[in-house]
Amino acid sequence: MTEIHDEREAIVTGGGRGIGLSIARALSQAGAKVVISDSGVSIGGINPDPTVARTAASEIGSSAIAFTESIATPESAKALIDFTRDSYGRVDIIINNAAILRDSFIFKSDPDDWDAVITTNLSAAYHLLAAATPVMRAQGKADSNYKDGRIVNITSTAGLYGNFGQATYASAKAGLLGLTRTVALDMARSGVTCNAVAPFAATRVTESIQPANESQTEYKTRALRLSSHHVATFVAYLCDEKAKHVSGQLFAVRGREVFIFSQPRPKARITSPDSDWSVNSLAIAVDKEFIPDFIALETDLEAFNTDPVI
Repeated sequence: MTEIHDEREAIVTGGGRGIGLSIARALSQAGAKVVISDSGVSIGGINPDPTVARTAASEIGSSAIAFTESIATPESAKALIDFTRDSYGRVDIIINNAAILRDSFIFKSDPDDWDAVITTNLSAAYHLLAAATPVMRAQGKADSNYKDGRIVNITSTAGLYGNFGQATYASAKAGLLGLTRTVALDMARSGVTCNAVAPFAATRVTESIQPANESQTEYKTRALRLSSHHVATFVAYLCDEKAKHVSGQLFAVRGREVFIFSQPRPKARITSPDSDWSVNSLAIAVDKEFIPDFIALETDLEAFNTDPVI
């Protein structure tokens, strides 16, 4: 087990269940004091239940406390930061894990579902970081050797590959990668790292998968065998001083496998130095030069439909 020195203070959103709870436990076991931020809503984002966070905090013990309000607004996110500082005096680690799911094909989608998923899965992470990073910067200014600030955004391969019926969820999770990169750049001089992790584990999201074919059925069966503690261990590593040089990266954890993902960068280029492009000349050049670099139109379920290392 890694050790997080000086009893740093951590916030884990969506920390009352599943991967979030595993991360909260791992950080606590590594020496951190943890605020479990979880309003206890259902997977669809309704019916809040404050006992979810309180029960999780009670199970972890004296190193954990519960925050049961939604953090989907700037005001509530700031309230969480104020609560953490009032309780523990500092804010060192932010884990943006909270997420809801409202799936439908794009041609059947409801704008209200889009708004709800983007608000919970992406905007809430932004609001929390907008409230937390001034505090973390101030801690860095007060200590020129400060290398303890850590931010980990829990994304999804659905946001990287796409998946049937997940326009809202995939868009929000893809947005977390852009947020991760920008925050990593913004906070580099303050001794704060920011990374993204796409988890594979048995969760409420995994259980909600409705397989459309045999390969998706096999994917779900494999995924339900994966314990979330593997993801939690890797997140704890990213929060350790041994990972102070790791920032702006995109990882995935599947059982005892850890992946680092490439990030979008130009792969090939076509030019027309002597004249402007026309539709015909573009068609010829694209077919000749770009088609070998086209990305297959496959879902994340198909891309990772192999036996995990467990």
